[in-house]
Amino acid sequence: MKITGVKTLAYPYKSQRPLADANFPYGQKEWAHLAVAISTDDGLTGTAITLPAAEQMIHRLAPLLHGQDPRGVRGLWKQLVDHVFKSGNRGVASEAIAGLDLALWDLKAKCNAEPLYRTLGASNPRVKAYASEIGLCLSNDEIRFFYEEMAGLGISAGKLKVGLDQESDLIRLAVMRDALAKSGERVELAIDSNEYWSAKEAIRRIREIECEFSLLWAEEPAGRWDARGLKKVSDSIKAAVASGENLKDVPEFVPHLTAGSMDIVEIGNYTSGITGALHVAELAYAFEIPVCVMNTPGNFMGHFAAALPNHMMIEIVNAGMEVGFTVDHEIKDGWLIPGESPGLGITFDGEIMARLEQQDSAPKQQFIMPGRREAAGLYVVPPGKSDADPR
Repeated sequence: MKITGVKTLAYPYKSQRPLADANFPYGQKEWAHLAVAISTDDGLTGTAITLPAAEQMIHRLAPLLHGQDPRGVRGLWKQLVDHVFKSGNRGVASEAIAGLDLALWDLKAKCNAEPLYRTLGASNPRVKAYASEIGLCLSNDEIRFFYEEMAGLGISAGKLKVGLDQESDLIRLAVMRDALAKSGERVELAIDSNEYWSAKEAIRRIREIECEFSLLWAEEPAGRWDARGLKKVSDSIKAAVASGENLKDVPEFVPHLTAGSMDIVEIGNYTSGITGALHVAELAYAFEIPVCVMNTPGNFMGHFAAALPNHMMIEIVNAGMEVGFTVDHEIKDGWLIPGESPGLGITFDGEIMARLEQQDSAPKQQFIMPGRREAAGLYVVPPGKSDADPR
């Protein structure tokens, strides 16, 4: 089997409710998806979703995949990451790699004629879920409605966006707690300040919150880069410190795990795709640290979460972001259960697929900075064919 083409299609959509946090408190409903399709000479197509900003970079990287066997996903991921070595696996580069990697895993599972969780080695597809409104701009009644809806699905854990108004945060935490209590299960509460506070400010505010509420974790209480600050917060509050969703590659997590600045590691599809997230999850497992998988439209990362021995809970937003596609899964009794469709379970609707098929899949002839050479840091490879112009 050989890869014959990579196609992309960006399209806008509106979420059912505005999404907001401390960094954009007024929120918005206007977003966009980038559909990615990798075709093969066997007629199978791997599909995925990433961010539209990554589209140009995807087509810069696509020539590296042409003619390759798509089943060697982890090796192909390494080639992609090595190729962006100079600028680094971050920003649009990591978003592009994520989109390609997701589509490759989808394709590999389709080759196996099984859902991705089986290809990844999961023995049980059930994944514990928690609710997350991402709605700093929502009214108390809207907060109540969302978490009661989640409680109706058996979800008893919830995360609330906080950070700007302490009095309002305390009120909304009580609203979330009471709404989730309707699940009939023990309620677990978490907060997320999205890196808005300094470490000292986080300690002051979280300690005040903990006078009234028991928190399971405080998410991103300081900057993602600030291992020293996050460790200070962790040592000064009762709750666990969760962070990592905005880190992109396993080397970025190493300083945190060696410093003990993350009590819970957060990863997702933008941790350089499933392959990159697997690296981080395995590293966290070595430190006996749990991981939480972040939200995705359609919750397709449930397949990945089910394969992790140290997975804690997956984030469920349910804001109506599944526009232009459906995903095979269900939420039942507080658990996310991936479906049995081959691959990620993503099915684009007829219009999106028709537009994708009309796209030009020819490699874009654009300059790419030389990447990392084969076997760098492993063994010496003399100059030769591996040094050829990637264009």
